[in-house]
Amino acid sequence: MDSRVSQFAVPSQTAMDWLVLATAYVLLVLFLIGVFDVLIGLYGLFVTGQFTEPVALVRLLDTVLLLLIIVEVHRTLLAYVRDEPVIRIVIGAAIIAVAREIISFRLDDFATTDDALTAASAFSLLLIVLVVAYYVVYARIE
Repeated sequence: MDSRVSQFAVPSQTAMDWLVLATAYVLLVLFLIGVFDVLIGLYGLFVTGQFTEPVALVRLLDTVLLLLIIVEVHRTLLAYVRDEPVIRIVIGAAIIAVAREIISFRLDDFATTDDALTAASAFSLLLIVLVVAYYVVYARIE
């Protein structure tokens, strides 16, 4: 019975691997578009003289961090296809995502200071947990 089940599982796994690889190529295209967008944004900052404005720089940095998340998801997909461990890559991507939220954190986005404090506390706790998890996983793998 087990050999018959595995006989049907192989084509499904092969198809899934191809779909994951196709997704990795889509992410590659998105990354290239994002790099082009960052270069245009950087050029725009210099031409308009806004390269010294913190809000404009944070927006550009937000895009760069989004590109790093795309890179980490791409690495995760490739590791999945290769049957390599992905947990460290996923935690790394989560750290980048939380850092991106922290960097772009603005008090104006919240109705009250209590809401902002709650969100800031949650981001801080989440970042600490992710960093600890990353080092625990890193110590186990090494």
